[in-house]
Amino acid sequence: MQKGIKRIFDVVFASLAIISLAPVWIVVAIWIAVTSPGGVFFRQKRTGLDGKDFELLKFRSMYINREADTRQADNGDPRITPPGRFLRRSSLDELPQLWNILRGDMSIIGPRPHMVAHTEYYAPLITDYMRRHEMRPGLTGYAQVRGFRGATPTLKD
Repeated sequence: MQKGIKRIFDVVFASLAIISLAPVWIVVAIWIAVTSPGGVFFRQKRTGLDGKDFELLKFRSMYINREADTRQADNGDPRITPPGRFLRRSSLDELPQLWNILRGDMSIIGPRPHMVAHTEYYAPLITDYMRRHEMRPGLTGYAQVRGFRGATPTLKD
């Protein structure tokens, strides 16, 4: 019952957000398209519910590069495009994940989905790490509420 209510909330919220933010999506898409070669969207495999991989969508904030699926961005990363700096700082690069929510790959709230490479790395190092996959990953979650974004400084974090 609770999962059903949460899913209905996710679909309604994501639908309303996509509709109301459509003008922002258009402006962001044009900005990305005219400032760097490559597609407007970035697609990356992430680990989701029940440990199954899915394709996460984001607005592309980096130049096309070979490390996109294995290396997280850090401060001053030269791979980040000028619009990408703003998109990342404002979290607008995350907006396409509303489609992931509609598709059922994600939820509004839940543990952030990690890159497959990070799942493989952390699973043997952190006790009960794989429990995070007992629920749909979220657009936002506990780590973001606690102020963590991107790479964390220590394994404990």
